[in-house]
Amino acid sequence: MTDGNKITVLNPLGHPPPIKLEPMAPRLDTLDGKTIYVVDVKFPASKIFGEELIKILKEQYPDTNWVYREKIAEYFEDDPALWVEIKAKGHGMIQFVGH
Repeated sequence: MTDGNKITVLNPLGHPPPIKLEPMAPRLDTLDGKTIYVVDVKFPASKIFGEELIKILKEQYPDTNWVYREKIAEYFEDDPALWVEIKAKGHGMIQFVGH
């Protein structure tokens, strides 16, 4: 039932910015002799997973230099210095969220 009064309802979705599509990086032909960064985005309890992942990767790919890094802040925060380091010294990166 209505008493004749009007109400204004706002759209809670707002106006999100447009999504910029980025192409995937080209696939490496080999991991041998390459430096691959494994980045922990610091999701709760992800460190144990990351340490185990590095251990397994080093066993499976001994000719690859695996570098484990934790982001400087939580997973929602950016870490520009880390991205600069990876671009300068790395050939690839794996970013994971562990549980």
